[in-house]
Amino acid sequence: MLRATTIVRKPAVRPEAVADTITLDHAARTRREGALTADGGLAFRLDLAKAGTLEDGDAVRLEDGRLVRIAAAAQELLEVRAENPARLTRLAWQLGSNHVPAEVTTEVLYVPADPVVAELVRGQGCAASPVTRPFRPEREVVAHDHSQCGHEHHHAHGHAHHEHGHHDHAHDHHAHDHAHGHHPHVHGPGCGHDH
Repeated sequence: MLRATTIVRKPAVRPEAVADTITLDHAARTRREGALTADGGLAFRLDLAKAGTLEDGDAVRLEDGRLVRIAAAAQELLEVRAENPARLTRLAWQLGSNHVPAEVTTEVLYVPADPVVAELVRGQGCAASPVTRPFRPEREVVAHDHSQCGHEHHHAHGHAHHEHGHHDHAHDHHAHDHAHGHHPHVHGPGCGHDH
């Protein structure tokens, strides 16, 4: 079976190289490996070197050079609206801190149609309506990208822990959080200063 080992992002996809299209929901677009059959019948094995979300319009390159275009499947979602932008922004922050994927537009958030998510939405005073459409959530930004903000991050933690006399314990706990990816805070791409 042909393997697909490379992601080609939408701007670089050449239409003449596309051999087939595969329609996948959001969960399937985050997979790194597995046997798939495209909409036109082309079977291949997804075998990406590292995990990454396949976006609507991207493609994967097969070993023979042909491309399989990715289409986002329609799925059940909640369309979330609020009476003002600040309320919607607060909800978006809450969703992010709970690791809930969300598609953000200027007036609406789209989130998975899940009872727990619906309860969170209502708890923030927002209204949710069921819809069926492709789901294109924001890409997750990896917290503490050391190439962007490593030194400030380490120094801030080192001094703070040392001053309180709990450096060893706090550092061990912090390392545990990094190893498992459980962060109580959500960090933007700029590595904010309030951490």
